[in-house]
Amino acid sequence: MVKVFHSLAELASENLDFGLALGVFDGVHLGHQAVIDGARGCDKLGVLTFEPHPIAVLAPERAPLRILANLAHKKLILERLGVDFVVEIEFTKEFAEIEARDFADQLFRSGAKKLSAGLDWSFGNRKQGGVARLREWGEEAGVEIVGVAPLMLDEERISSTRIRQCLRDNHLAGAAEMLGREYSVYGKVVKGKQLGRTLGVPTANVVIADEKLPESGVYVVEGNGIKGVANIGVRPTVDDSLRRTLELHLFSDDVPDRYGWDVEVCFLARLRDEVKFDSVELLREQVMKDIAMAKEWKKG
Repeated sequence: MVKVFHSLAELASENLDFGLALGVFDGVHLGHQAVIDGARGCDKLGVLTFEPHPIAVLAPERAPLRILANLAHKKLILERLGVDFVVEIEFTKEFAEIEARDFADQLFRSGAKKLSAGLDWSFGNRKQGGVARLREWGEEAGVEIVGVAPLMLDEERISSTRIRQCLRDNHLAGAAEMLGREYSVYGKVVKGKQLGRTLGVPTANVVIADEKLPESGVYVVEGNGIKGVANIGVRPTVDDSLRRTLELHLFSDDVPDRYGWDVEVCFLARLRDEVKFDSVELLREQVMKDIAMAKEWKKG
């Protein structure tokens, strides 16, 4: 389990031998993973991140409507990468006004032996701090500074923006190539209208708070490692709501028969668009075809 610190002072009190990767890490794509790798080599590996996303505070009109990984999901992904702890800094307008040298000194006082960041990462009031300045100050403090160049794919930089565009274009493979894994969302199972039961296919209704869902449609998925099929959309045949939902049917008898459990839904392949059928019976027939196709689908 990844440990969480809520300040650099709290981290300093632990007296750990650690490297620390710096950034927002929305989605934890391969470029972010390269920055995390730059902090390896000490006894412990940590990630410092900000909540909410700085752009949501500094320029909300330019902020994405949905992020790729909320904090709970991010911690799950980081744990798989061998990260031992996360430092979660609350990003406010007041925090943004801290002078770059003052924030750098906070980083040095945390006890970090190594700090890693993207070469274009900036910090401090009016973004006056960068990796070059951090390296200069780090030499004085005896802290190693690692600057990581952007990771490129098809002569373009891997970025959260490109991944969002892949999702809008229904290009799951492109998103997975930049993430180093299938795109996934993380949410909680809640009680829905139980419409799936009327079709003979019980489903779990998953609430996704602030992460970006792929486009509406039917998908082959894995939920907590169990293969299944999922529908994203407004359920036009039986509900016709304006609010998109995520419904999940897993191919296992071990699915919890209760509400309130957390699930990570990984999107493996897109089967079809969401369609409005003329009757519930026609919908049921298509759902059975979807399930059969999903069961037969295999990773290439």
